[in-house]
Amino acid sequence: MDDLDMQVLDAARNWAAAGRAYVLVTVARTWGSAPRPTGAWMAVRDDGAVVGSVSGGCIEDDLVRRVTAGEFAGQTRPRALRYGVTADEAHRFGLPCGGTLELLLEPAPDPALLADLAARLAGGQLAQRRVALASGQVDLLPGSATDSLFWDGETLITLHGPAWRLLIIGAGQVSHYLASMAQALGYRVYLCDPRSEYADGWNVPGTIKVAAMPDDAVTELALDPRSAVVALTHDPKLDDLALLEALKSPAFYVGALGSRVNNGKRRERLLQYFDLTPAEVDRLHGPVGLPIGSRTPPEIAVSILAQMTAVKNGQAGRSTAAAVSDPYACSVA
Repeated sequence: MDDLDMQVLDAARNWAAAGRAYVLVTVARTWGSAPRPTGAWMAVRDDGAVVGSVSGGCIEDDLVRRVTAGEFAGQTRPRALRYGVTADEAHRFGLPCGGTLELLLEPAPDPALLADLAARLAGGQLAQRRVALASGQVDLLPGSATDSLFWDGETLITLHGPAWRLLIIGAGQVSHYLASMAQALGYRVYLCDPRSEYADGWNVPGTIKVAAMPDDAVTELALDPRSAVVALTHDPKLDDLALLEALKSPAFYVGALGSRVNNGKRRERLLQYFDLTPAEVDRLHGPVGLPIGSRTPPEIAVSILAQMTAVKNGQAGRSTAAAVSDPYACSVA
């Protein structure tokens, strides 16, 4: 669940507590190009206030018009709504390349269930939210990292939770920027650095410090397919410890900072001295990040997050080019 959808949940709960009527909108299915992914949320209040987005354009305007006109007033059952069925309609609503959106609208979400969902998320749990169109029944069920959205035209099941996690090894300058940016993208960020001279100066609000050696930190977090690990200490005694465990885990992304030469040496070490297979070592993104010519710590953080996002969205494979021009990585493995 990304940060924008968390804002929708918070707004919906606040509006319900204030006695305001609103419609909760979920992207259930997309065809062609779509500005927002399936599962994305938006809430429209009875006076036209909007939090969240389903298209980033005219569909929001149309939904606001319909809500403020009272089209859904007094309704309790969810209903499906489709936009962009024809090319003309797709053009009118600003959908690119003839895209189509199918939305699920809930005119009267249960405040108690929204509070329950918020409590589960605050506790670090994953939850499935199941909405049955015919009966209007909404249920919350335990979720897992391997669950995905389901919609068959009658039942919508969405996955919610602070599922995306990032473990950063090393509390240097790049780590500070990476942690802040990752939180803005909805990651729960963990920091591990057994070097007190670095860890004691860590001051990124909202992050969680793990007091352990890097390999133990990876094991302790029980990485899943919605987890990422980025090693940034420049010290192979620390970075390699994390990589040994992370590359054997189901984490969707594992990266290490360093030059192309030093990352090549790292791969040789991992294969020669440790019980890692070529396939596991091949999962390593090193040099870490996309090749955008980054040199400063914030630019390097941007390149790392860009590559993480591409991999998460199924748009990139293993990095083989020198992704960053890291002035700190020339002489250290």
